[in-house]
Amino acid sequence: MARFSLGADDPTKEDFSLRYAPAWFRAWNPSKVALTALGALSAMALWSESGSFALGSGFGNASLGFVLACLICALVGLPIGYYIARYNLDIDLLTRGAGFGYLGSTVTSLVYATFTIIYLAFEGAIMAQAVTLLTNINIHISYVIVSVAMIPLVVYGMKFSSKLQAWTSPVWAILTVAAIVAVLTSPHAIDHMTSFGNDRAGASGINGLASLSVLSVMSANLSMASQIGEQGDYLRFMPDKTEQNRKSWWAAMLFGGPGFVVICLVAWFGGLLISGFAAQSIGEGKANVPVRMFDLAFGRIFGNGEFSLVLAALFVILSQVKINVMNAYSGSLSWSNFFSRLLHRHPGRVVWLLLQIAIGLVVMELGVFNAITVVLGIYSNVAIAWIGCITSDLVINKKLLKLAPPAIEFRRAYLYNINPVGFVSMIIAAVVAVVAHFGVFGAVLAQSSALVSLVLALMLPPVVAALTKGKYYLAREPDLPSDAADQPCVRCATTFDEVDLADCPFMDGVICSLCCSTHGECHDMCKKTVVDLGIPVISSA
Repeated sequence: MARFSLGADDPTKEDFSLRYAPAWFRAWNPSKVALTALGALSAMALWSESGSFALGSGFGNASLGFVLACLICALVGLPIGYYIARYNLDIDLLTRGAGFGYLGSTVTSLVYATFTIIYLAFEGAIMAQAVTLLTNINIHISYVIVSVAMIPLVVYGMKFSSKLQAWTSPVWAILTVAAIVAVLTSPHAIDHMTSFGNDRAGASGINGLASLSVLSVMSANLSMASQIGEQGDYLRFMPDKTEQNRKSWWAAMLFGGPGFVVICLVAWFGGLLISGFAAQSIGEGKANVPVRMFDLAFGRIFGNGEFSLVLAALFVILSQVKINVMNAYSGSLSWSNFFSRLLHRHPGRVVWLLLQIAIGLVVMELGVFNAITVVLGIYSNVAIAWIGCITSDLVINKKLLKLAPPAIEFRRAYLYNINPVGFVSMIIAAVVAVVAHFGVFGAVLAQSSALVSLVLALMLPPVVAALTKGKYYLAREPDLPSDAADQPCVRCATTFDEVDLADCPFMDGVICSLCCSTHGECHDMCKKTVVDLGIPVISSA
């Protein structure tokens, strides 16, 4: 009997959380998938973070550092976004076949879950600030309200999320443009933006650049690289690429995937613009709180009164609902992957959604809003090590040097538990970078530790793959593609696409990838016995 609940059989809730997303489920057109993926960019985090970094480093240093981080994140995210959209696997499943192995990718599941929790809590704290301003209730109670409110919005996955993003995006875009235009037309708006944070940081205008400050901001914001995983949780529902949809497919993949940095740049500079304006009224210390920022911005249109405050609060709440639906959803996918491999059980994605919300609430209560720059500064060292290793394997090992099989294999039945190519490389890169971050190797490497992590993550996988001769990618050769029809799983009796099935000598039949993950009694005997049942692997052709 398969060790997962009946709820885990409901595709409207599960969204194939541990599987390849089959063609029949991917009924959305490319533009709708991209629009849903870009729902994350309604986040108020960057509008607030830009002010926080400027207060610490000055406008010029913070802005240059952020632009460099965006460029790097787009480049390393491009291959990942393409593979996810092309082969319809989330980043956890992609990681398995990109040099980490079946259990090796559990570590990266935790890295990814941590990313979604940090931002779930940070965005939730911003939403709670708006709720408190509207209702005057205690902020800690608001934390609970905004957390619990996410649960019914995330239960139904992509089907609901795509509708939510489509319905709310026009309203969000209109209010965002209105706030920016209102502030841009205020006296000395650009001067206020470019001088924001300079006095506190000891910088002198946009010309007061300091390499260490630029490196520090860039390093901390390389944590954004993990965002490609969250984009990928929606890009995996892209339809198959055909001659008819080729242009729209590529546009949606680029814009909805690595192109998220374009909107991040708009949010960053929009945040600095409004923070600079707000600082003239409430001081720099409070000018990076989104609800206060937009209250003053809307005040330019409607007058500084009750209506502007209420509109600002509702706008912030809308923005945060859009992003935290994604943070909670992506976290539930990551926890599903993590625990299914460790416990050989899957009670359903909704169970892990509740865990994600609970941890996010605890982090909110611990005060993540006031410590976000410090948290990101440490986390980025690990995040970019993971993303860098995947990109290195996909581009260098698989394509350029042919050190790895061209296929993306995610099924337990064909994978070693640990592949040192990605797993060992990531651990080395992350550990060296974290040590550097705390100053062991000097001030320069302390400020640029995430860049150290990225360089090592790109260089080490080809070295390890060459040393191991690529032997740890596949525990046994998957069967060649065939034209056979989809088949039922011998364990759960449900019919799945062939790419989600593997031959199982223990069960004497074909088994789906989820039943295989939750099957602990076989002790991986299939990796010692090859049975030819004609089940194909996902080809990279």
